[in-house]
Amino acid sequence: MSAPDTKKRQDLMRRRDAPLLTPTDLKPSATKDIAAALNLILADVFALYLKTKNFHWHMSGPHFRDYHLLLDEQADQIFAMTDPIAERVRKVGGLTIRSIGEISRLQRVLDNDADYVQPIDMLSELRDDNKALAASFREAHGLCEEHEDIASASLIEVWTDETERRTWFLFEATRPLRAT
Repeated sequence: MSAPDTKKRQDLMRRRDAPLLTPTDLKPSATKDIAAALNLILADVFALYLKTKNFHWHMSGPHFRDYHLLLDEQADQIFAMTDPIAERVRKVGGLTIRSIGEISRLQRVLDNDADYVQPIDMLSELRDDNKALAASFREAHGLCEEHEDIASASLIEVWTDETERRTWFLFEATRPLRAT
């Protein structure tokens, strides 16, 4: 093999083995911190999506239709966050979640595999999970501000607002009726 062919082959091998590093002006520590925070959130968002769909599919009782539709709407909104979160991780130069196994190792949202859950308990559990997710968003937002990542912080502000809205709706749906 000639020297130019060897050089081409070495370049090709180097490109094939090169990590997926996206160019960014963020410092390596910022990339590491922000990617880690967003990957934890992404795992939680996937877990919350599946839990919301689980409860949507297994809803029953006198308010079935209202709750079924509410949870379907919320699941769609939660799922819509997944791609932008993962893409943000890549844009800042990080690597993102690759498997369901990785999601299960990272998620902080607890699964509910019970055969039957009362509708009010489903809504209460999702309310608490969304409230915890909002807190995670706030923590990640502070980290983004610290590293001057205004784009991630801006997205997180929208996701926080959406999450607070879901929390509010679930809270109102679980409030006991007041006697008149």
